[in-house]
Amino acid sequence: MGRIDDAFSQLKREGKKGFIPFITGGDPDLDTTGELLVELANSGATIIELGVPFSDPMADGPVIQRASERALKHGFGLKEIFETINKARAKIETPLVLFSYFNPLLQYGIDKLARDARQAGIDGVLVTDLTPEESEQFAAALKRNDLDMVFLVAPTSTDARLRMIADHASGFVYAVSRAGVTGARENLSREAELLVARVRRVSSLPVAVGFGISSAEQVEQTLRYADAAVVGSAIVAQIEKLSANENLVSETGKFVRKLIPVGSTN
Repeated sequence: MGRIDDAFSQLKREGKKGFIPFITGGDPDLDTTGELLVELANSGATIIELGVPFSDPMADGPVIQRASERALKHGFGLKEIFETINKARAKIETPLVLFSYFNPLLQYGIDKLARDARQAGIDGVLVTDLTPEESEQFAAALKRNDLDMVFLVAPTSTDARLRMIADHASGFVYAVSRAGVTGARENLSREAELLVARVRRVSSLPVAVGFGISSAEQVEQTLRYADAAVVGSAIVAQIEKLSANENLVSETGKFVRKLIPVGSTN
């Protein structure tokens, strides 16, 4: 059993729910990313998603697009991201999921990516634009290295597609709360709750819900029906806001702790 399975099993035993923060690797720089991984782990994260900056992030809203643009200016690649993760892994046990588009991973080399990700301390990979039908080679490489393959599902996914994803996924299923790109929203759609119920009919994996969750109230609302809530754009926006603040890391930690309902998570 890997760290992701362990984390959700512990939540279930304790009757709690999970909180999954997302940050973009290299925003504002890689050293700060390493410090943020440790801070997020110490702030109560169940799992941390680390985004690989990409020049054409089609599924991301303006906040995460800007974060990718800022990160890409530093000129680093996956090798340097893995080195940053490896340094942080020495200080934390929190599961880490690499969140990426397929192009950077393919350019790195699938087998090399899987080996290096595992050695760096990554526990799972979510590829936003890789479909189950096209994932066989990639999934096999991850499996050989004991890495989970996390898939996205959306309210528009058919029941047949949900069953296909359930057959291919491991770790957990990431349910997109609504159609469209990432970004904070004032109101959450009931579509997400209905989607979680549909996923549970075809899979026993935990279901995390993300896209548009930006406040403690929305996290609490989501955790009434999901196993975990994912917050990305709101945290990335906070990092952007604090870019000139020498206390960026600790202030981001404070922001994240305020998002987590008291007693609901580890």
